[in-house]
Amino acid sequence: MASLSKDVSLAEYAEFINLVYGMPNERYYSGNDMLINVQRFTMRSIKGVRKGNHEKIKLNLLISTSWFISFINRLHISLDGEVWKRFPGVCSYCGKRPCACKAEKVKARRKISSNGVPRPATISQYQSMFERIYPSSNRTVEDAAIHLAEELGELSEAFHIFMGDRTERHFALLCSEAADFFSCIMGLLNSIGVSLSEALSEAFTDNCHVCHNAPCTCTFNSINNYKS
Repeated sequence: MASLSKDVSLAEYAEFINLVYGMPNERYYSGNDMLINVQRFTMRSIKGVRKGNHEKIKLNLLISTSWFISFINRLHISLDGEVWKRFPGVCSYCGKRPCACKAEKVKARRKISSNGVPRPATISQYQSMFERIYPSSNRTVEDAAIHLAEELGELSEAFHIFMGDRTERHFALLCSEAADFFSCIMGLLNSIGVSLSEALSEAFTDNCHVCHNAPCTCTFNSINNYKS
């Protein structure tokens, strides 16, 4: 039986997704297909923001994040490595914690370093790190959702550019956009007070959260018609 604990790391989450969903993903879905499902469930979570329904936000963002990890796995990207490279304990633009971009009117990315900040070992620690960098008290839930939608668009654009020319330069850009998108997932969850690792451990206690098999045996049609 495959399951996720509350102390799961990003690498362990990626391994779990590969164990449970890797085979059906390879069989049924292209990278474009998986990205469409990231978009589909992210926008459903944002619909939950409009309706003020935090449970809808949580459920759909949980599903979107798992499709996102499937997408990352397909591309052989280490999300843990890319997130830490982009956000080594500080804002990726101003290099400070908490972010001082607005106060200092930062226009371009500065050279940044961790300055001795320890690298998070778990998803929970990453979520806490992002709360310290970008305090949820400094924005509304709506602002966090808009930022998530913006980064989803940039992730999608980066993927399509990479698939167009398949250069290492554009693959590096795609990796950076993946890290940015993950940071905004954390941002929206922090804004509604939901722990991603706890939500994952509740949903994934017994293989796939729907069919409870590993590999997942949900049919192509049931997945594409899934309502949340």
